[in-house]
Amino acid sequence: RGGTAARRAQRGSSNVFSVFEQSQIQEFKEAFSCIDQNRDGIITKADLKETYWQLGKTNVSDEELEEMLKEGKGPINFTVFLTLFGEKLNGTDPEESILNAFKVFDPAGTGTMNKDEFKQLLLTQADKFSPEEVEQMFAVTPIDISGNIDYKSLCYIITHGDEKE
Repeated sequence: RGGTAARRAQRGSSNVFSVFEQSQIQEFKEAFSCIDQNRDGIITKADLKETYWQLGKTNVSDEELEEMLKEGKGPINFTVFLTLFGEKLNGTDPEESILNAFKVFDPAGTGTMNKDEFKQLLLTQADKFSPEEVEQMFAVTPIDISGNIDYKSLCYIITHGDEKE
């Protein structure tokens, strides 16, 4: 059992390293080292406060620092640091937020939405997709024989990548 959990944890953490090129990872490592003032491998509130102080911002509140640390959902080691930046740089909202957005279009709670209706929304609403972008997305979208999108699976693909990649 422990081996399976360890493998799963390793897969989850190694995934973030595949998002960036080696040179980018090195730059993030250098930034992490600058913030980790006491060099213990974990970014703490004291580390953040000292970093801000060195940058000339002496009026950052404890509440602001605590909010930053909460984003890590636990101790912020380098892997967590890289994951947080990966999420911010890729512009991906948490899976739960994306899932909740899709639920608006699924009042019956089936976990699916009609492909044609979704395509129409993508082409005509808010930040409109081009027809090419819609086709690229549908190439990796789970669609059943009735033409319905499994949006839970699509949310997973959006946040974790396509398993075929």
